[in-house]
Amino acid sequence: MMHKFEFFQFGTIRSSLGGQYSYKIIGPCCRLYDREELPWPCSRLAWRSKEPSWRRIGARFVADMASRKCPSYSVEILEPGSKPMKTVITFFSDKFSNEIQEWWYSKKPGSREPGNIFPSNI
Repeated sequence: MMHKFEFFQFGTIRSSLGGQYSYKIIGPCCRLYDREELPWPCSRLAWRSKEPSWRRIGARFVADMASRKCPSYSVEILEPGSKPMKTVITFFSDKFSNEIQEWWYSKKPGSREPGNIFPSNI
C-alpha cells in the first residue's frame, strides 16, 4: 500500500531515525554528481595511449542514480555542544511514486518554470 508523499516543511526540526541527532529542514533538493570531480580515469597505466574523453561530453551535473527514487533534503544538523553543520540527507526508507519522481528529477523544460514549486497532484 502506497502512502501519500509528504514534503517536510522549511524550518521544522526532526530527529534522525536512530535518535542520535536532530536536524532542521532547509528545503528539498536533488543529489547530483559533478562529472568533473569524479576520479576517472582511475588507472592511467591501463590506457597506455589516449585517455577516454567521456567526462567532457554531456551535462556536467548528473543525477545520482542511487537516490533518484527517494527524497533528499538540505538540512542543518543540530548536535548538542557543536556548531550546526549543513549537509544533504536522503531518506532511502521513503520511495517516490512515479509522478513525484518525475517532478523531483524532471528533465522536461516545463519543470524549470518559477511557479513549479510543488507537484500538481499534491
